[in-house]
Amino acid sequence: VQLQAFGGGLVQAGGSLRLSCAASGRSSSNYGMGWFRQAPGKEREFVAAISESGVNAYYASSMKGRSTCSRDNAKNTVYLQLNSLKPEDTAVYYCAVWVDKLTYRAERSYDYWGQGTQVTISS
Repeated sequence: VQLQAFGGGLVQAGGSLRLSCAASGRSSSNYGMGWFRQAPGKEREFVAAISESGVNAYYASSMKGRSTCSRDNAKNTVYLQLNSLKPEDTAVYYCAVWVDKLTYRAERSYDYWGQGTQVTISS
């Protein structure tokens, strides 16, 4: 499966963005999916994850209440709605397939990373 994240951009603090992650080559409906981000000079960190059906979603504490992860399996696409954005949310955002269901926060639980999309928040 190949993943492509898009929808990033430059917005002012307090603004919103909706990121999309489109899957190709294989249906993504059989997989849980996750979002991570990496800021300059920092390690990649967990943002959100969603189950195969979309019924269950999990969030990093820093994003809880400010983000919503959803999916449209008919379109093979997962979304990450980001609200009340802060300058510290500036990062490259990546999506990946959640392959190890023992944990959703660890980077090692994911595979088939897509190319990221840049999110820049100005103060």
